[in-house]
Amino acid sequence: MQVVVLCGGKGTRLNELTKEIPKPLIEIGNKPIIFHIMNTYSNQGHKDFILCLGHKGSMIRDYFNKNKNKDWNITFLDTGLETNKAERLKQAEDFIKEENFFLTYGDDLSDVDIKNLSEYHKKNKKIVTLTAVQLQSPFGILDLNDGNEVIGFKEKPKLEYYMNGGYFVMNKKIFSYLKQGYDLEKEVLKELAKESQISAFLHKGFWKSMNTLKDVIELNEMWESNQLKEILK
Repeated sequence: MQVVVLCGGKGTRLNELTKEIPKPLIEIGNKPIIFHIMNTYSNQGHKDFILCLGHKGSMIRDYFNKNKNKDWNITFLDTGLETNKAERLKQAEDFIKEENFFLTYGDDLSDVDIKNLSEYHKKNKKIVTLTAVQLQSPFGILDLNDGNEVIGFKEKPKLEYYMNGGYFVMNKKIFSYLKQGYDLEKEVLKELAKESQISAFLHKGFWKSMNTLKDVIELNEMWESNQLKEILK
């Protein structure tokens, strides 16, 4: 299946870095984060990519033109500077060849099992399957009994609720929901949820979004310690 990567946002929370380069080109280890994301799909057999460009998109195009991977087929779409996620995705419609395709954000790293995600989508026959992940608490928490006595401590456990991990499988029917001005999460996915057209693929493994300078530092520390290399290999 083809892989659509949304990589056009301005990355304002990383403004100290994105003034000079687009967010997807921020390096983790010795490669841009977008390379690691695409390599996750490539390692599991999916090598046909559509990159929806925006902010400093020419730099992303230049990077891949200078660092060609002969096994990858990359289509570059200039989808506008102020375009939202749904509008960027809509512009990829004419380039989708099959009934189903992958969609991913250009700033989330994960070891999600792409094959199982795809099979889960085909089994449930919904328009959208999203990868649901649990965040880790940034703090240790207290374990209390009914009398509010502290009976233990839990060091930064995973939180009970799930969130959208940004790794999707979508059916082409999604394009009829991408109306002008609609936001992908706030309107499109909410509408599909009301129609019971979204399945959640529960991912218990590694997932981390790169949204702040702290995230960049943490991911690079994981890379230098070989922890992230092992996860993403």
